[in-house]
Parts: sequence; C-alpha cells; structure tokens
Amino acid sequence: MVDYVWLIPLLPLVGFLVLLFGGQRLKEPWPGIIGTLTVAGSFLVTLAVFFDLQSMPAEERTVVDVLYTWLPVGGLHVDVGTLADPLSISMCMFVTGIAALIHVYSIGYMHGDPKFGRFFVYLNLFVFSMLVLVLGDSLLLTFVGWEGVGLCSYLLIGFYFRQQGPAFPNQSAKKAFVVNRIGDVAFAIAIMLV
Repeated sequence: MVDYVWLIPLLPLVGFLVLLFGGQRLKEPWPGIIGTLTVAGSFLVTLAVFFDLQSMPAEERTVVDVLYTWLPVGGLHVDVGTLADPLSISMCMFVTGIAALIHVYSIGYMHGDPKFGRFFVYLNLFVFSMLVLVLGDSLLLTFVGWEGVGLCSYLLIGFYFRQQGPAFPNQSAKKAFVVNRIGDVAFAIAIMLV
C-alpha cells in the first residue's frame, strides 16, 4: 500500500477540482458530501499506508516516490514526489482525520448559506495544500504546500468578507496574509541557506 501514497493528496485535489468546476451546479448538501468523501477516502488510504509502514523493518520505513521531474536546471533536479515515513504519515492521519470531521461538521454549519459549495472548494484545497506540505519530498515542494495553506487561510478566514461587526473577517484575513508573507521570507531564506 506504500506505493499508493500519491493517492493521499490526490483525493482532496480531485474533490477540489470537481467542486471548483461543477460545484455551483450541485444543490446542497452534495458539495459537502463530495468534499467529505474525498477527504475521508484520503484518511482511509493514509491508514492503510500507516499499517503497511508498521509491518516493514524499521530501517526500511522511509519510502520516496518520485512522480516526475519538476525543475531540471543544469545539475539541479527538483522532483515532484512524496516522502512517506512514520512521521509524515502520522501527520497525514492527523490532517485527513480532523479534516474529515471538519467537513462533516461544516455540512450542518454551512446549511442554507448561499456560498455553500464555495466553502467546500476552499476546504478541499486547504487539505490538499496541507498534504503537499507534509508529504513533499523536497523543500521547494514543501514551500508550494506552505503557500497553498497560506492562500487557503486567507480565503477561509475572509469567507464572510462583507460581514460587518466587532470582528471584521476581511481585516483578519489581511493579517493572516501578512503574517504568512513574513513566514515566506524566513522559509525562503532557509531554503537558500540549505
């Protein structure tokens, strides 16, 4: 089952794409159900990979699966791939398990909202980005996941950007965006130093 680690981020990505391009035509609660099923499926694959890793000898529990070469520049070759080890898979179990529960809760929480489908588009993109962050086999791919998580944080925090009141979502979203940019600079400097 370790050979199917690529399915862990792929399922939320498929959910994101289906909801992005077809979610507006779906009636409530179908966007929530599709989003939940793709994330729950990712959780089940993660569990299978976890138990498969546990059955391996300790020295063989790190599996790198290269999907394709992303940046072949001179002597530098940056691949798009996954790094599965006990730590990354444990984090994937946490991300996908909690995200599946959040999806289930959100179906009821967002009931009746005119932007019901859009919320699940953002939520599935967030889960995909978090999984890229956790499973990336290179620092650049991890940075891509970090950027995706930052974008989704901005989108989800500012979801009700027209709402007025004591806590303005648009202001909070801007703060999250700025703080993420500070983290980007530090992350980029660390990548360059490495």
